[in-house]
Amino acid sequence: MGNRKDHYYNKSKQEGYRSRAAYKLQQIDDRFDVLQPGSTVVDLGAAPGGWLQVAAEAVGARGKVVGVDFQRVDDLEGVDAGVETIRGDMTEAATRDAIVRAAAPGGVDVVVSDMAPNMTGEYNLDHARSVHLARTALDTAREVLRDGGHFVVKVFDGRDFADFRADVEDEFAFVQTYTPDASRDSSSEVYVVAKERVDAPVDEGETLSVDVVGVGEEGDGIAKVEGYTLFVPDAAEGETVDVEVTDVKPNFGFAERRD
Repeated sequence: MGNRKDHYYNKSKQEGYRSRAAYKLQQIDDRFDVLQPGSTVVDLGAAPGGWLQVAAEAVGARGKVVGVDFQRVDDLEGVDAGVETIRGDMTEAATRDAIVRAAAPGGVDVVVSDMAPNMTGEYNLDHARSVHLARTALDTAREVLRDGGHFVVKVFDGRDFADFRADVEDEFAFVQTYTPDASRDSSSEVYVVAKERVDAPVDEGETLSVDVVGVGEEGDGIAKVEGYTLFVPDAAEGETVDVEVTDVKPNFGFAERRD
């Protein structure tokens, strides 16, 4: 463990990054291509600023990065991107409101979170607190991410991880769990990388009338709502039916007839 920690610690000092954690975001981006030139990025838990530096380099002069932390983040030097920092507690509504105000009017392109709880050494408690922070980050992503945007969040592995990942999968077309080489061997941290958010135009439990425009391979009727596909069992092409939405996925959903 020590050698790898020393390698990334020393590398960060040599290359001018504020933390060894900068290499985690670099490695995530190298693998998944989440940061694009010209993008607007929100970085949650930004102090001391290593992820801010990497994001600012990636988005360039046409991009914008908003960093959020309850600790002060010193101004970045030598970056072309517009960088704004917000000092506040992510669990408080006022901080989330400030993020919404700072975000681009059409929504931001990427939300990243390297937030971690203050460690107690009691694994289950630290895990639960980590999942709470990750869910706070997901709620923020829901508020500010544009359709098609990306989300990267740190969480400690444990009993509640699968449920959290499933909630992320409900909102994004691509979700993968990844552990960067720059993570310490002893750490239980993993990163959930989610791409292509789809803000479906229907909600679970919603009732509406739809036109069935085709039939899928499984024999279900296919209806379109603002370009979004709903599968409706026991419905034939050409019918107009009243349905209740029962399940919403990023690219398609399911509904039951209610007529």
